[in-house]
Amino acid sequence: MINKNLNRGFALPVSLMLLVVMTLMGVALVSVTSSDMSSNTDRDDSSQAFYAAESGITMAKQWLKNQINYTSGGDPNNQLKFCKTSLFPNLINVKALRDQNNNNLIGTSNLGNLMSATGAEKTRLDNFSYEYFITLTPDSNGNTTTAQKKPGTNDILYTIFSCGCDASNASCSPSNNNIIALEAVVTIKD
Repeated sequence: MINKNLNRGFALPVSLMLLVVMTLMGVALVSVTSSDMSSNTDRDDSSQAFYAAESGITMAKQWLKNQINYTSGGDPNNQLKFCKTSLFPNLINVKALRDQNNNNLIGTSNLGNLMSATGAEKTRLDNFSYEYFITLTPDSNGNTTTAQKKPGTNDILYTIFSCGCDASNASCSPSNNNIIALEAVVTIKD
């Protein structure tokens, strides 16, 4: 004969154990999902900062095309908020180009000022910015004081140094924000 009293109350502990296991699995799933969302947001911010840096290069190219003449100026670091020359390890003696008014050319803007957006999209774009400066292309020692020419031509090489930030120009800080540094070497065709 089987003693029915031994099996009594067996379902309750098993049910409670399954409930605890399923709860832990649910908590783990929620944790992984929120971690993935945070990671995706960080990637999106870095991508937008990259696009902001590319926008700076585009704006600098437009400026170069529209100028009649420019000369080598001074160190741009005093005028830059987050796109410091230290982000570009190949630079030693940096002289930014000067415009006709004898000012170092420093470009800066929020993406919201470049694109026609309204409402929430404009607010989002205003949270991404760029800064750039233009120099003569550095020589092998990192100096930007002497013009380098495109091999086989008389075309002068210019380098655009641009940085994108995942915050507005007013609030971007190298210690608190993602900053993406890009550079592009260009020539001006007549």
